[in-house]
Formats: sequence, C-alpha cells, structure tokens
Amino acid sequence: MNPEQAPLHPVQRIASDFAGSRIALVGLALLAAILLIAIFAPLISPQNPYDLAQLDVMDSRLPPGSPTATGGTFWLGTDDQGRDMLSAIFYGLRISLGVGIAATVLALLIGLAMGLTASYFGGRVESLIMRIVDIQLSFPAILIALILIAVLGQGVGKVVTALVFVQWAYYARTVRSAALVEMRKEYMEAARCLALPPWRIVAKHLLPNCLPPMIVVATVQVAAAIALEATLSFLGLGLPITEPSLGLLIANGFQYLLSGKYWISFYPGVALLLTIMAINLVADQLRDILNPRLRK
Repeated sequence: MNPEQAPLHPVQRIASDFAGSRIALVGLALLAAILLIAIFAPLISPQNPYDLAQLDVMDSRLPPGSPTATGGTFWLGTDDQGRDMLSAIFYGLRISLGVGIAATVLALLIGLAMGLTASYFGGRVESLIMRIVDIQLSFPAILIALILIAVLGQGVGKVVTALVFVQWAYYARTVRSAALVEMRKEYMEAARCLALPPWRIVAKHLLPNCLPPMIVVATVQVAAAIALEATLSFLGLGLPITEPSLGLLIANGFQYLLSGKYWISFYPGVALLLTIMAINLVADQLRDILNPRLRK
C-alpha cells in the first residue's frame, strides 16, 4: 500500500477535520491564549488584585490609560477599590475557568457512572436513575444553583458543588442514550458470550465508544458552567469578594455604568464573552467531527 494512502490515525483525522474550519481554528487559538493567560496570571499581571498592600484607594475608578504612582499605566483603568482592571481580569479568568473546568470534570465522572449503570443493568435501576434525571432537568439550572448556594453558602468549593449537582444529569442522559445504541451492537454481544465480568465490559468496550458525544457535551458544559458561575457571582451569591471572578467584576462596576465609568464592567464582560465564544466555537466543530451525521 502506498504510504500516502495509508489510513490516518483517529487523532490525526480529528486534527485534520478540525483544521478544515478557519472559524474553529480562530476559536481554538483564542481559547489557548485565554488558558495561557489564566495559568500564568500571577507572572504576567502588573498587580496582584488580592494583595491589599498593593491597592490604593486614591487610584479608584481611574479611566483606561491612567498613569500609576510607580510610573506604570493602568491600561484598562481601575475599579472602585483601586484594582488594576487588567490584572483583575487575568485573575478573574483564572478563577472562572478553574471553577468551570473542575465542575465539568466532576459532573462528567458522576454522569458517566450513572448513565452507564442505567444502560447496562436496565430494569428498575435504569428507571430509578432516569426518573431522578428527569425530575432534576425539569427545573431551571439557575433555580437549583440558587437554592444550593443559599444552603451551602459562598466559596469556591461550594460553587463547584452546586454546579456539579446542576450538570451531572445532562451527562447521565447523554451517555445512557449513546450506551443503549452500543448495547445492541455485535461486539457487546460477543463480550457477553465470552463471560467477561460486567466491569470489564463497561470499562473496556462500552465506555470508549460512548466518549465522543460526551466530549462534545463536556466542552459545551464548560461554557455553561462559567456562565452560570458568572450569573451567581453577579447576583452576589457566588464567590466571595476577596476572590473576584469575571461575574463579580462585572457586578462591581454595574452601578457606575450610567455615570460614564463603563470600563469597570465593560472589559470583564468582554473577557467573559470571548471566553464563552471561544469554547462554543471549538465545541461546535468537535460536534461536527465526532458525529458523522452532522458533517457538511
């Protein structure tokens, strides 16, 4: 066989198909830049917005481009506490992405376990799990999150817990649907005929074939988790003021929008918009690649 005609490795095929969309590549590049900024925020930020010793109340609400006392520049201005908005946004991205990714990973693990259990064992086990999923999905996500935050209180760990509780049902329903399709295929019947233990059938055969749709759902849910956390923080029910996420930064400047000090809310809002947009662009392309029926 000609090496040029050799079949591509699945990872190479996915990368090749992904590169076929310029918009998706722009989204991926933007997402990579945002992730790098969040990871290296302590190294590249002009100021540590959590260090009260670096804050000066006399620097509060300065417009973009204002000089600092040390000869620097507040490129995006300052908020009402004298924090450099550029530094606050870098740290806010770090918190928002951390909360969104942590909640998504934990919810994905729980949803996978519940969905695979329901599809493999069926019967009463499936009915019980899916009725719980149906009941949870019948309520708006923001309502469930508000109730849990009101009970648990503020804090990063508590917000992650609330987001996990909100999201796991989406994964459970998706993986159950994918697993039911796979359960009817011949390779699953062959695995049962070999008398393999259930854990091996699920882990070695069923789970790998259910992962593609879960990757798409997880990517989308990262954006949803970030947006929901921003909503909670904007309402004052999410993260504490000492750990401002993008939603809390937007809330801090909301009261100044009509007084001309737009930058306090505007720039964190732009950062949140770009983050969610980049994630959704990547997720949309992954959906088209991993689902052959949606390919154009």
